[in-house]
Amino acid sequence: MSPNGDAFLLDPNTPPGPTRYAHARIAPASAHRTIYVSGIAAVTPDGKLQGATEDADGTWTLDIREQTAAVLGRIDDIIRGASKGKGGIHNVIDAVVYVTDMKSHYAGMNEEWNKVFTDRVSAPARATIGVKELPDPRFIVEIKAVAVVDFE
Repeated sequence: MSPNGDAFLLDPNTPPGPTRYAHARIAPASAHRTIYVSGIAAVTPDGKLQGATEDADGTWTLDIREQTAAVLGRIDDIIRGASKGKGGIHNVIDAVVYVTDMKSHYAGMNEEWNKVFTDRVSAPARATIGVKELPDPRFIVEIKAVAVVDFE
């Protein structure tokens, strides 16, 4: 086995193309497990939006700080659940943050991020990407994360 795990190929019998890559890699077994958290927005499992308040005229007031805090809390809940309580948000090693307006949302998102990850030594690697839109127009931030948790 390769040090980065086993390769998975949809059809291993087809000749390799000009670019060499596996369709997926299966991480080697160890006491540490990798948890890949899908992109999470500020919506609860029962469908309630956080950081989005409907105004009397039918428009929405969107709060980047509240949405970011909610998303980070949901990621913590997901990792805790997936690891049976052995891990949480501080096990995240890599994250991608998607925001719909870098100019007006980046600072507020970053303030909430920094409340959770208080120093660079413990913070995960992170990319922040400005996107045109997210699946629901009331979502202004979405975060995808990878965590490593010791399961022993």
